[in-house]
Amino acid sequence: FHSYIMERNARRLGFLAGWLSAAVNVVLFALKIGVGMRAGSVAMMAEAWHTLSDSLSSAVVLVGFWYTGKRGDPQHPFGHGRAEVIAAVVVSSLLGVVGLNFLRESIGSLLDPRAVRFTAFSIAVFAMSVVIKEGLAQFAIRAGKRTGSRSLIADGWHHRSDAIASALIVAGALLGGRLWWIDGALGIGVSLLILHAAFEILRDAGNALMGEAPGEEMRHRVEELVRESVPGVSDVHHVHIHRYGDHIEMTLHLRLPQDLPLRDAHTCASMVEGVLRERLGIEPTVHLEPDNSAAGES
Repeated sequence: FHSYIMERNARRLGFLAGWLSAAVNVVLFALKIGVGMRAGSVAMMAEAWHTLSDSLSSAVVLVGFWYTGKRGDPQHPFGHGRAEVIAAVVVSSLLGVVGLNFLRESIGSLLDPRAVRFTAFSIAVFAMSVVIKEGLAQFAIRAGKRTGSRSLIADGWHHRSDAIASALIVAGALLGGRLWWIDGALGIGVSLLILHAAFEILRDAGNALMGEAPGEEMRHRVEELVRESVPGVSDVHHVHIHRYGDHIEMTLHLRLPQDLPLRDAHTCASMVEGVLRERLGIEPTVHLEPDNSAAGES
């Protein structure tokens, strides 16, 4: 019951972060694209679309949270947790398309310089965006850590990259009167930030989909718990983790004395599974092997 309540609270927090992000980004996009078009700034317009892409990514996060919350069924016995990882892949793909498009436009603005007219209002809009987007970033990242959501953390880093990009544009606008090339250069910088964020998110999501080796700390903790519960274990190996959102499956191999009766060996395996399930919140499966070292076998 406690885990059910925690899961419901996590989903509510995820939905709140997603809806808040989507709504704020739509408003900021309207302001940024308006001042960007009036100024004729490719960097400002690129940053406006970057902000809108954050709204799209937040929508994907919301869909991912909704689908992840569905219970397991005969076709998906481990639940639908990996839908959230797939959502992160979609988010990164959207970012990649936006980044490449504005990289092309920024390079074009350097080859064909255009007049850029920054106003005090346009600078104020982007300065305000820095504060708002960093606030959203901190909220989303903290919510993602509390819920264990990769896509929500990724969305938070989108906000942070957006805040950094807006800060660069404010600096560029203040220097634009003296440096004709600053708008195109900043457009390239913003585009590279977008592409970097897309790559990082895609890499993390890809690792989760392909399967990850347990970290050194996790492996050490598992070995410690196994040896505490069954002192007769001579080796713990082949520790594999399979993540399905909040549901985590673990498989591991143990070596026990080869003359141990089958009933006792089964009891040992059940004890290990129970301890790991209770202490680490995972669903373990233990495979037993005979320890042949006493017989001189390799």
